[in-house]
Amino acid sequence: MNSAEPAIELETVTKKYGDVRAVDSLDLVVERGETYGFLGPNGAGKSTTIGLLLDYLRPTSGTVRVLGHDPRRDVVAVHDRVGVLPDRFGLYEDRSARQHVALIAETKRAGDDPENLLERVGLGDAVDDEVGGFSSGMEQRLALAMALVGDPDLLILDEPFSGVDPHGVRRVREIVREENERGATVFFSSHVLGQVELVCDRIGVLHGGQLVAEGTLDDLRARTASPNDATMEDVFVELTDARADDGGDRR
Repeated sequence: MNSAEPAIELETVTKKYGDVRAVDSLDLVVERGETYGFLGPNGAGKSTTIGLLLDYLRPTSGTVRVLGHDPRRDVVAVHDRVGVLPDRFGLYEDRSARQHVALIAETKRAGDDPENLLERVGLGDAVDDEVGGFSSGMEQRLALAMALVGDPDLLILDEPFSGVDPHGVRRVREIVREENERGATVFFSSHVLGQVELVCDRIGVLHGGQLVAEGTLDDLRARTASPNDATMEDVFVELTDARADDGGDRR
């Protein structure tokens, strides 16, 4: 693995379902050590893009590289060094939180202590509780602990704030910062735009399967001629409304 290569690199990637282009000639580069927010309205192609990064889906055309690897050919190498919090996930109701984290550690051949990771995400009091009794927020925290196993070089977090209470939101945000300070690249998709504004180095806005804007929040404000105090939500709405007016939303 060449550490000089970007963490994520997509070149003219298209994914079609019949006549529908879920992702349309997408060029995207996320450098090592960045915290990158990947935003877009429902149906923009965000989940499809994440699926392509993890080889859950295959591109119709174009090239995908993750940590210098082609995920189609080097899927084991990619998954060994990537931690994933998916938008939808399944858990074993009759197993404990500890058992879930231990299973991922065994799969990745990692030496993590499940109890330490669960404490870190705020589940220190539920380490040996069966997951069937967990709330949605507790399940989300458990899935985050599983994503952190093995000190991944790249964290892919799809809606990490979903179902989490304000204390949990703050903890997730702190973990994102800690992982980035450790040297990990963090790539996450979220509709909680205020949190994106707080933690991201750069932001990409996807609409109709295309990257319609990218940069820092100040860059995006300048692109939309928004005032200096405009929030990420203000900028996002202006960017995606303008794109919809241009006929950019084809789904």
